[in-house]
Amino acid sequence: DFTEMMRALGYPRLISMENFQTPNFMLVSEVLLWLVKRYEPQSDIPGDVETEQDRVFFIKAVAQFMATKAHIKLNTKKLYQADGYAVKELLKVTSVLYGAMNTQGGERADLSEEDSSKFKFDLGSKIADLKAARQLASEITSKGAVLYDLLGKEVELREARTESIARPLEINEAEKVMKIAINSVLEEVQKTKDMLNNVALDEASLEAKIEKRKLELERSQKRLQTLQSVRPAFMDEYEKIEEQLQKQYSTYLEKFRNLTYMEQLLDDHRRTEQEMFEEAANMLRVIQNRLKEEEQHLLKSGSNDDSDIDIQEDEGSDSEGDLQIMRHRISTEALLQGRVGTRIMGSMQGGDTEED
Repeated sequence: DFTEMMRALGYPRLISMENFQTPNFMLVSEVLLWLVKRYEPQSDIPGDVETEQDRVFFIKAVAQFMATKAHIKLNTKKLYQADGYAVKELLKVTSVLYGAMNTQGGERADLSEEDSSKFKFDLGSKIADLKAARQLASEITSKGAVLYDLLGKEVELREARTESIARPLEINEAEKVMKIAINSVLEEVQKTKDMLNNVALDEASLEAKIEKRKLELERSQKRLQTLQSVRPAFMDEYEKIEEQLQKQYSTYLEKFRNLTYMEQLLDDHRRTEQEMFEEAANMLRVIQNRLKEEEQHLLKSGSNDDSDIDIQEDEGSDSEGDLQIMRHRISTEALLQGRVGTRIMGSMQGGDTEED
């Protein structure tokens, strides 16, 4: 856990994941600066994050430091967001420090508390010592190679050295060489003086140019203030047109809302009519099936009557059955017409049966 690692590393403030639910760049910058100091106490990363430019420079500097010193690649965009995604990037750095602290603690488990307090883990000093050791190793290698070459030339140089020592020193030649050296030094001194004089002249010319630029800047600022104080001639017309455009836009929004509402009502009405039509068609199909079943039932009941019944009674019963069928059909047609036109009110009731 990030908060537990920071507490174990000795971060002075108490933090929780709720601090990163909303962007909190000040806390992220403070944690980053503290982690950088843990790696390199002598680091010179600026902590100024007041402006946007300063924040971008700070994030880039920290990412470059971690990439070169600790070989940790950080996502600058997520760090700049300063939210939960930034915690994942901070966790990369804290994990390395926490692992190093645990390793150091395991190696010193046998030491007493007094000894362990004397040898505190300082990763920044260890990295500095490692860098210095590498630099010294490279210098030793290069100077060893030079020394080997010089020792190889010792045989030739010994003879020249012996010959130079044995040769008597001439006063005139020594005086001549000394004069030449003194003259060369005087020439260098004169060149340095000339350069200093030129610097003074350049400084004066630069100051004159700076004063000239300041005057131009003041004139430009005054001109800008004058232009800002004067109201343009077309400003009144612009404001009127802007007001008219705002009214037109409000009217357009109102009409667009009304059109959308009417289209929705039309769709609802069409959907309701379609549902009513389908319901009426289903009801018609059910009634037709019921009429067919009743006709078949009447036909079957008529065929099963006794042959001894009078023809007049058969005709009377047939006429009563036909009358019942006609009543059913009339009521069905009236029901369908009322169903398609409006909603059905009341209950559906058929014709009188034989029992009635």
